[in-house]
Amino acid sequence: MLISVTINGKKYTDEVSADLVLLDYLREKGCLSVKRGCETSNCGLCTVHLDGKPILSCSWLAVRADGHSITTLEGLQEEAAEFGAFLADEGGEQCGFCSPGFIMNVLAMVRELPNPNEEEILEYLSGNLCRCTGYQSQLRAVKKYLAQKQEVKS
Repeated sequence: MLISVTINGKKYTDEVSADLVLLDYLREKGCLSVKRGCETSNCGLCTVHLDGKPILSCSWLAVRADGHSITTLEGLQEEAAEFGAFLADEGGEQCGFCSPGFIMNVLAMVRELPNPNEEEILEYLSGNLCRCTGYQSQLRAVKKYLAQKQEVKS
């Protein structure tokens, strides 16, 4: 099937098999931040933005992305580095395997929820699994990042 997508601002038109998952298509295009974890839509490692909204690319067929714009961590380097510094400062990036998907969800949350409380943060990020951190360091990083964003707005 012929698809046409925009990935990180660059247009692609390709023939793909009907059963190719978006995660594999993106990795073929060099988007190596998109990780394979559970393959059951439960871990968040494969999170990308489709037209600005987070999706799990392991559960999307590439053909469903036809006509859409996809953003991976490679396309959000400046924002990712800004939040990544908070994550590292709080010890929330131990092995780093879950970080790309987690960062993609945090950046989507910041766009969607202007001033989330702790409960909203936890709910929004509940699908991101991490085996290293115990989540408290990640939560501290998100809170500090959001506080800094609020200070900049003021």
